[in-house]
Amino acid sequence: MSVGGAGGGAKGGYSPQNIMALGIVGGLVGIYLGHYAPPAYSFFGGLGAICATVWGADAVRRVASYGLGTGVPSIGMLSLGMGIIAALFGLAVGGIAGPIVAFIVAAIIGGVIGALSNRVIGMGIPIMEQAMIEISCAGTLVILGLSVVIAGSFNYAAVVQYVVANGYIALIFIIGGMGILHPFNASLGPDEKQDRTLMLAVEKGAIALIITGFASSLHEGLMAAGLNMLIGIVIWYVAFNKHYALIKRDAYAVVGTGLLPSAEELQ
Repeated sequence: MSVGGAGGGAKGGYSPQNIMALGIVGGLVGIYLGHYAPPAYSFFGGLGAICATVWGADAVRRVASYGLGTGVPSIGMLSLGMGIIAALFGLAVGGIAGPIVAFIVAAIIGGVIGALSNRVIGMGIPIMEQAMIEISCAGTLVILGLSVVIAGSFNYAAVVQYVVANGYIALIFIIGGMGILHPFNASLGPDEKQDRTLMLAVEKGAIALIITGFASSLHEGLMAAGLNMLIGIVIWYVAFNKHYALIKRDAYAVVGTGLLPSAEELQ
């Protein structure tokens, strides 16, 4: 496994506890608001998913800074794999408490996989168990939040009909996983900064809201889908500009490369 990151515990201005609180509280509140609000306000689920995405990206950042390189995408997609299992189980048995049941199940699954990773596979990462619990829970909240955007509810039957049966669950798996894994994967190295990495997570979470907002048009109608997409676009625009400003802050120089040379010029 190739080396990436700083080779030790990641540091940053935002504490893991504060980011965890943002992910858990923001994620669950957004999911429940999206469920109880009228269909036009299902974007609340997407806002919850963005909070969970930031939490998941920070957890990946902290565990991957111990030396994961090619393992960064793998651990991000693993988070959504655990999330799908926990989310569907929680919604199937939990009723109105489904998201909370899913969250608890995700923590158990993450803890088991983290223990296997360290104690059986022997990865030897000090925070592996904790990090796997965090990314499993974050992935579950992302799955639930984006499902609420599309289905307008976290009712099990609605999620199965409007998210699982038509294949949108695969879409959520990819865009949700990218939001969690890509920020650190794009920023890893000795010059990685927490605020820049997490701002990229906000941007990717906003893109997920835009995409699932478009998908929601088949069930919720064009007005709700348009509002979902509009809010996603606004958040993306703000986050993109902020991320670009942080790039310019941290980079030695930002220059334009111009157009690629033609074949004749290369000869």
